[in-house]
Amino acid sequence: MNDYKALRTFLMAAEKRNFAQVARELDMTPAAVTRAIAALEADLGVQLFVRTTRQVSLTTDGAIFAAQIQPAMETLESARRDVMNAHKSDEGRLRISAPTWLGKTFLPTIISGFKELYPKISFEVVLSDGMVNIVNDDYDLAIRISSQPSDKFTIWRKICAIPRILVAAPGSRCAGLGHPGELTPEECLAYSGESRRESWVLSDGGSSVTISAGRAFSANSGEILADMAADGAGVALLPGFHIAEHLRTGRLVHVFKGWAPQDLWLTLYYPPYQALPPRIAAFSKFFEQQILSVVIPVH
Repeated sequence: MNDYKALRTFLMAAEKRNFAQVARELDMTPAAVTRAIAALEADLGVQLFVRTTRQVSLTTDGAIFAAQIQPAMETLESARRDVMNAHKSDEGRLRISAPTWLGKTFLPTIISGFKELYPKISFEVVLSDGMVNIVNDDYDLAIRISSQPSDKFTIWRKICAIPRILVAAPGSRCAGLGHPGELTPEECLAYSGESRRESWVLSDGGSSVTISAGRAFSANSGEILADMAADGAGVALLPGFHIAEHLRTGRLVHVFKGWAPQDLWLTLYYPPYQALPPRIAAFSKFFEQQILSVVIPVH
């Protein structure tokens, strides 16, 4: 980093036009500043400053050099800060991908609580219900509700199981059925990241039934599916906590209570770190503690 320090000293001298002031701000001696500038001039083979007993001023070559390296030095300084902050638990940026509904409902409170503990950490949150490329899209972590991850190039941390239940509007035909096999494909509202059909494999603990969903309607938003079901469009299969308010107010009812699919998992995904950076580890622990106190499965 000697070249970096020499260039940083040069740029500050170019701005201050006073070697003594540069020395004070960089905690150097005036002689050390003079030597650093002289060594840089010798390395470049040009004179960067005109020195008199009263002032220091840039030469034409010095002014051109300062203008050309300033943007690069700003970029280097930013990268240097990011790398240093990455190894601190109380500073830096966290870029997070989160499911839309969870991001709107729980994440603001969790982030606000975390920032009370770590006010110097900044956040960038992107809401998406689909899977993301956590490496190419430059995320520090992604929060997902999904089946067991199969991506071998990321690491993940399972927080808790997320049971799903079948729901429909009270008084609808679907709410009056006794067996899920009586449902028609048109009545089954599918969740799909690409708005395609899906298969529900339901079990009552002994036997199982597979139902094709999404022939008439599919969406990549649990909120839309819950609203469609509440409007009498059919049956939706959704995480219990997701539609807890609909159940509480009676807009939806739990149907086929003895039948359920395999649980999903609330999971934190990470890029392939050798070890989690401290700020990411700190947020992950805080997120897990907070989310487990509010995400109560509804059966």
